[in-house]
Amino acid sequence: MLELALHRSPELEKVDLAMKLLRLPRSKVQLGAPLPWNVRDEQCHLLLSCGHVIESEEQLDALLQRGAFVDVEEVRSSLLVAHPGHQDAVAAPLNLFAYWDQTTDELKKLLTRVEKQPDFSGHADQFAHHLVELVDLNPDYGIYRCVRQDHDQHFYYGYLHAVHVATLAVLMARHLEWPRDRMMSLVKAALTMNLSILDLQGKIASHDDPVTDVQRAAIRQHPGESVALLEKAGVKDADWLAAIAQHHERSDGTGYPSGCTDIGEMAAALRAADVFIAKISPHTQRPTLTPQEAVRDLYREDKGGPLSTAIIKAFGIYPPGDFVKLASGEFGIVVQRTENAKAPIVASITDTNGHPISRTLRHDTGQAEFAIQGHVTDTSLLKHLAPERLYGFSKAQPMTYAPLVASQP
Repeated sequence: MLELALHRSPELEKVDLAMKLLRLPRSKVQLGAPLPWNVRDEQCHLLLSCGHVIESEEQLDALLQRGAFVDVEEVRSSLLVAHPGHQDAVAAPLNLFAYWDQTTDELKKLLTRVEKQPDFSGHADQFAHHLVELVDLNPDYGIYRCVRQDHDQHFYYGYLHAVHVATLAVLMARHLEWPRDRMMSLVKAALTMNLSILDLQGKIASHDDPVTDVQRAAIRQHPGESVALLEKAGVKDADWLAAIAQHHERSDGTGYPSGCTDIGEMAAALRAADVFIAKISPHTQRPTLTPQEAVRDLYREDKGGPLSTAIIKAFGIYPPGDFVKLASGEFGIVVQRTENAKAPIVASITDTNGHPISRTLRHDTGQAEFAIQGHVTDTSLLKHLAPERLYGFSKAQPMTYAPLVASQP
């Protein structure tokens, strides 16, 4: 079955209604082989013609950084040529990985001009339920996406960050045994907490320039401005709004925007998830911490309270996505937590001498010969590592969510 991992660009539908573009993923480009379709930029301008050969990783990096897209009809045509008589190959059902891959673009679509949407609150609730369903289908893969982030996606940092924080919010709420309605309010708060600065977050994350005074002021004002935008869009959930209003406040009064000390539990949970995910996310302005370093910081801050404990319980000591070395000499990726927080399941990607292998084996690190010896800092082996290889399933999953319609102009 053919699987497409290309992402629709919602903005492009406004540019050229006759041409629907899909974001080009690195995995669909074969170095040294002719391109099967034209490659365009976000304005539909031709960058590379069909048949062009990309020779090196450097050329591909430059193309993807600029923004590369392909016409959906050209993709369909090339697929039908490659698979004649198989119309269903083009419309293959999405699998779990593809649904997760869509979340960023779908969230961007949802949060574009929320005040113009006739039922934003209903759409947000639908998206939040979809995300919870994805997490519940395979929580380990949800964590994997938080830990093993794409360093080339700085432009979408704000939207990616929101999805990752919302993922952690689900896991935290489950550990804290919150009622479902309370959990859903937290998830929706995570998805919309930075509504007024989403594009600014991407700009800051992708540039080395120092944050300007104007940008810093926008950041300090964003909790209140995001709440105002949501209220204008018809949101009436008091817990949702209060969590956003206070998610940068601190109990010692050093937070912002008001410096209050009486912080609601949901706001405190949102802040903990927000700070933790930010620390483990790639960013040009600050070093990226390991999950272990980030959770230690959080644990010290709340003195081992229920929120840091919830994150530790949710992620484990070696969370899915961690790149580790085993006692056998193999390098591998953590793919599944177990009841023993120190002994997860690891999928090996090298042999015992550290050489890459094509067949992935799973090991129980609770066994002495496969015990985790430490982290691997050189991540060059992971550059083109597809999660399908690690998780080993590709069948379509039954989902209830229908992609959102484009926001009103």
